[in-house]
Amino acid sequence: MKLSEIAALVNGSIKGDADLLITGVAGISNAVHGDITFLANAKALKELKSSKASAVLVNKETEGFEQAQVIVKNPQYAFAQLLEKFHPAIHSWRGISKDAFVSEKAVLDKDVTIYPFAFISDDVKIGSGTVIYPGVFIGTGSSVGSNCTIYPNSTIREGITIGNNVILHAGSVIGADGFGYVFENGKHNKIPQVGGVVIEDDVEIGANTAIDRATTGNTLIGKGTKIDNLIQIGHNVRVGKQVILVAQTGIGGSSEIGDGVLIGGQVAVADHTNVQAGAMIGARAGLMGNVPKGIFSGAPAIPHRDWLKSCAVFAVLPELKKRVAELEEKIKQFGSDKIEKTDNKQ
Repeated sequence: MKLSEIAALVNGSIKGDADLLITGVAGISNAVHGDITFLANAKALKELKSSKASAVLVNKETEGFEQAQVIVKNPQYAFAQLLEKFHPAIHSWRGISKDAFVSEKAVLDKDVTIYPFAFISDDVKIGSGTVIYPGVFIGTGSSVGSNCTIYPNSTIREGITIGNNVILHAGSVIGADGFGYVFENGKHNKIPQVGGVVIEDDVEIGANTAIDRATTGNTLIGKGTKIDNLIQIGHNVRVGKQVILVAQTGIGGSSEIGDGVLIGGQVAVADHTNVQAGAMIGARAGLMGNVPKGIFSGAPAIPHRDWLKSCAVFAVLPELKKRVAELEEKIKQFGSDKIEKTDNKQ
């Protein structure tokens, strides 16, 4: 593509040769001649000077390097657009494999792709343009919307509703039983999990992530939410719209995560926790109760600034312990000297 075509695609303006031929998209450090890259921040400017890239996406006209520039509002977003353009998703198979099992009671819209060894149960509905990879199981009465991609060995259990433009990465499990037991007669008795899961449009769910069905009602994942690999979402959890959940986070049953919340890696959310819209949670935090809008870190979580101060104190605790021990010794010595002087006076 010519640089002028790229600028039109990302709604940008050009500084440099509009006829420059761009043959690829790459990061600053691994770009070669013909590639376009992007300038994330001022710190990357030094690296850009030695980059072999032919052009760069910037948010304002910038001096200090030789590459042609495409000035856009958000360089990283424009970079993502170009990656999609230069590396379109490839689904080689079109149609329904004879080696897949598709129930006669299933309803498939046009242009559905089903790879070998997928299993589509009774009364399943699949929307147009959806791709089902090998080893996928879709249980009775579930529905998958249009233009979804269900990667290998994912499991969609019975009575699950999945919207449009949803991506399930390999090994994800949607609708396993919620973890519910009641102790009686000396043993843990299972509480039947008879609810479902609703995943709204434009959601992406990472590999080996598990989202449990509700005890009654539905576990809900809101529109536009992005869920990383290896995440556990318990029964009756309600996750809002445009939420980000990072790897190895666990959310206990009946918790509510508000719209636009960002939760870092390895965060533990206790059951019945309410995280209000717009909150940001640092990695490895522990949440319980009501978490207001703000930035929180630590376990149990506290405001991020307080947590930073606490970390600073924690780092000097060994030295403080040593100083306290020295002071205690001096106080002891002071007390001994005072007693000795009193004895001498008597």
